[in-house]
Amino acid sequence: MKQTQRLDKILAHVGIGTRSELKRLAKEGAIFVNGAKVKDSGMQVNPDTDVITVNGETVLYREFVYLMMNKPQGVVSATEDNRDRTVVDLLDAAYAPFEVFPVGRLDKDTEGFLLLTNDGKLAHNLLSPRKHVPKTYFAKVEWEVTETDRESFSQGVILDDGYETLPGILRILQGGSESEGVHAEIELTIMEGKFHQVKRMFQAVGKKVVYLKRISMGPIALDPTLALGQVRELSKEELLALQNAHESHL
Repeated sequence: MKQTQRLDKILAHVGIGTRSELKRLAKEGAIFVNGAKVKDSGMQVNPDTDVITVNGETVLYREFVYLMMNKPQGVVSATEDNRDRTVVDLLDAAYAPFEVFPVGRLDKDTEGFLLLTNDGKLAHNLLSPRKHVPKTYFAKVEWEVTETDRESFSQGVILDDGYETLPGILRILQGGSESEGVHAEIELTIMEGKFHQVKRMFQAVGKKVVYLKRISMGPIALDPTLALGQVRELSKEELLALQNAHESHL
């Protein structure tokens, strides 16, 4: 892998400025590399070992960013949309130069864990059907969920388009009661990400999901301190766990 890169490319990548702006900054003597004033903003530098400062501030370079979002309802899992706000619209402007995108999607009315990154390789691995990366959801269901449903999910169910899902693990937290007006509460772990899959799996057994929240993806659980719409970067430990997530089967 190439270790050196153009200085202006590195600085543009972290949002310092455009190439023409960086050329001007270099002329003004505002950019230093390893303590030496830079005359050519197109010079080759090693972002991992060279110390770069702009206007006296050290530039921390990184190629990729990894963000955990607690997605709220009403925003779409996309980088742009003509009608609705997107999850990218919720991000701080500092992340704009990195051009992050959501890994997979959550429905507009679904809340919870969403990973955003600009690391295409990691995203591909997490979304690849062959990897079988588990995703766990919390749901409220109208009204009752039974052991029969749990058994059906453990075998896989046939969706409305004839597709048979992989087995899922259904945990019944509260069985629910229509006569008492109490929704069932469940956790469901699935290995796929078909369109509206959780809702459609419950439709297959004659039930309706009325609230849905993703609580984990692979080995990473949603941070309970993140309010809806909030974002934080993954810790080194979380990133390592995602990168090392081994293929697993139910």
